[in-house]
Amino acid sequence: MTVDSKPTSAAVAGTPRAPAERPTGPRKPRGTTIAGVALRTPYWVFTGAVAVVFLFPLAWTAVASVSPQAGTNQVDGWGFGNYTTLADYQAGIWRYLGNSAFVSLLTVVLTLLISFLGGYAFARFRFPGRNLLFLLTLAILMVPYATLLIPLYVLLNEVGLQNSLVGVALVLTMFQLPFSTFLMRISFEAVPRELDEAAMVDGCTSFGALWRVLVPAVKPGLITVGLFSFLAAWNDFMAPLILINDSERMTLPLAVSNLRGQVQGVVDYGATEAGVVVLALPCIVLFLLLQRHYVRGFMSGALKG
Repeated sequence: MTVDSKPTSAAVAGTPRAPAERPTGPRKPRGTTIAGVALRTPYWVFTGAVAVVFLFPLAWTAVASVSPQAGTNQVDGWGFGNYTTLADYQAGIWRYLGNSAFVSLLTVVLTLLISFLGGYAFARFRFPGRNLLFLLTLAILMVPYATLLIPLYVLLNEVGLQNSLVGVALVLTMFQLPFSTFLMRISFEAVPRELDEAAMVDGCTSFGALWRVLVPAVKPGLITVGLFSFLAAWNDFMAPLILINDSERMTLPLAVSNLRGQVQGVVDYGATEAGVVVLALPCIVLFLLLQRHYVRGFMSGALKG
């Protein structure tokens, strides 16, 4: 009598099935197939071409600042003769760098302080005329920049801040406030009110909730405002040109512009390119260090329901 070794259907149904064996070979990453590469290649080519277009002027300026050029201190071979010309111009590059740094840092501090408090007030408090006041603040953006410099020159002269770096910083702060206040308002509005209410329930004061809860939440917006303010103040040429008369109080953009025009219309392009490189380096370094927060600051409030 033979016994059939094939299991019956009942036995199969009552016995747990062993898990199917998975392939043990290396998994192919996504996007590495020929079709995926073919689809992404046009995107890579396009973005690479755009990057080259934007980076080429910077690279050309850096090379030109150390290349030999006729009519400059860099005639024989490559070197830093153009930077020597820039360093020795009138009061010296360190004086002009210090002036630009002072104006930029003061502008950043004032812009951050005022826009932070203004954005918090517009986002968290309800008071009569709130929207009208906010629209009036934004209306400064619609006024041409150059048309206000002469009246501001007269006003600063009346209060004793004409030909002053502090006066230049105040003017630059005024032009940065509309956008900065708008950005800080949407940053605060992206933070749920329940967070600061919960902090107050736990014993925080209004200032404590603002400092311990809201400041970390809106840090990307603060960094974005500070970066924009620094870039605008560091590179601004028009306000120092109108408001500064003393050559020792010039900012670096104004000094580079004056260095460019030489006797009998001769332009020292080498020293000018060296000045552009010195002006661009702090901006590039700051942007590379803060670009992650910069993008997050722009995205604040974008997904707010």
